[in-house]
Amino acid sequence: MPRGGKKSHKGRGKQFTNPEEIDRQMKAQRELEENGGVEKEKETPTDSEEESSSDEESDSKRRSGVEGLIEIENPNRVSQKSKKVTEIDTTAPRELSRREREEIEKQKSKERYMKLHLEGKTDQARADLARLAIIKKQREDAAKKRDDLKKVEETKGKR
Repeated sequence: MPRGGKKSHKGRGKQFTNPEEIDRQMKAQRELEENGGVEKEKETPTDSEEESSSDEESDSKRRSGVEGLIEIENPNRVSQKSKKVTEIDTTAPRELSRREREEIEKQKSKERYMKLHLEGKTDQARADLARLAIIKKQREDAAKKRDDLKKVEETKGKR
């Protein structure tokens, strides 16, 4: 026996509809569709109460619960509308997703930065140019020293 003791089934028992009842409902639905949504006139009842009760029954079959009192439209529900091939406009520009837009913006900003960098207008470009100027000056000074040393050696070698 299971630990919690005997567990009984909770809830109602299932109710099944008779096949005759299903056939009757299908016929009634077909008749409604054939008549354009208007029910066929039944034999005229002799009592006005019978007429009102039949109207109430048809209303209750169509709408149950709160639906009969309030018209409900879910604004969050998106209905899938299929388009025909002839209706699709292929010439219209396709909307980009957020990732695609961000990727394009990133590429454009990188190109803008490289253009400014090549023109020497960015901070990094200025720092690079200053570093290059210092290196050029050092190399020129080193070349002058070598030339001076060669001249000194030549003059010593001739003596």
